[in-house]
Amino acid sequence: MSKTERERLVELLRERSFERKRVVLASGRESDFFIDCKQTALTAEGHFLLGALMFDALDGLPRCDAVAGVELGGCPLASAVSLTSFVRGRPLPALYVRKEAKDHGSKRLIEGDRALVPGMAVVMLEDVITTGGSTLKAVDKITAAGARVVGVVAIVDRLEGGAETIRAAGLPVVAICTRRDFIPDA
Repeated sequence: MSKTERERLVELLRERSFERKRVVLASGRESDFFIDCKQTALTAEGHFLLGALMFDALDGLPRCDAVAGVELGGCPLASAVSLTSFVRGRPLPALYVRKEAKDHGSKRLIEGDRALVPGMAVVMLEDVITTGGSTLKAVDKITAAGARVVGVVAIVDRLEGGAETIRAAGLPVVAICTRRDFIPDA
């Protein structure tokens, strides 16, 4: 029996991205494990699998006109989903949301902003959800640019309250994996 795309993705994440070690997360919380999804997303197979699985996950959310990823972890995700969307006949532009506006050149906060139109429905793509704080900051930036975020797709939900925080803000969340895929008893 061949592995499903999700099973293979989890295998790659375990091999390349998951580590049992003490770290301080972006949220400021300490954790005894770390999932660096970029280590998987930046491989050819990981990029392919994430594009396919995250594109498929869009079916569980309101219809969107674009996908957005927060720098740095969300950028390859937005590109992978955008490419997959084109191949599958439903092209969606990718947007990259910067944490801060560029201090030179275009001074953009959102790359790909020429694709933005007022009221455009956007789905945020996240690598890992912990508290939901960085996701909601990115949602605010997309909203300030005139679009409306209609949902969030994440690779991993750490099951630490972030998905609930995002849902409490009125946004549905779909996670491909959870912490239980890496730490079964958690």
